[in-house]
Amino acid sequence: MADCPTRPILDQVADKWTMMALTVLEEPTRFNEIRRQLEGVTQRVLTQTLRRLERNGLVVRRVLETSPVGVEYSLTTLGESFREPFTRLYEWALTHSDEIQEAQRTFDARVARPDHRN
Repeated sequence: MADCPTRPILDQVADKWTMMALTVLEEPTRFNEIRRQLEGVTQRVLTQTLRRLERNGLVVRRVLETSPVGVEYSLTTLGESFREPFTRLYEWALTHSDEIQEAQRTFDARVARPDHRN
């Protein structure tokens, strides 16, 4: 599966900052506004994330003729077509986050015991 053509895009979609950036891009949004809405993301990581999304054809970058010059990102037609499955996945994660966190706590408590075996 290492050479599967879907791997690069699925790896990106599974990335935390990609998921969060896509939630912000409901309409064309300036870089600094995206950064403000994504608490904790560094400028470098956000730039890398947006470049990968642009390279994969999901977003388009537009230089704004303002002073100072600004940059705006928006979803492409391909990016818009991803909105439905992405939204369903995002909503699923929100709906089940409590259950997942409980499962994580249970697992962590179990493996922390000295008698735990693989």
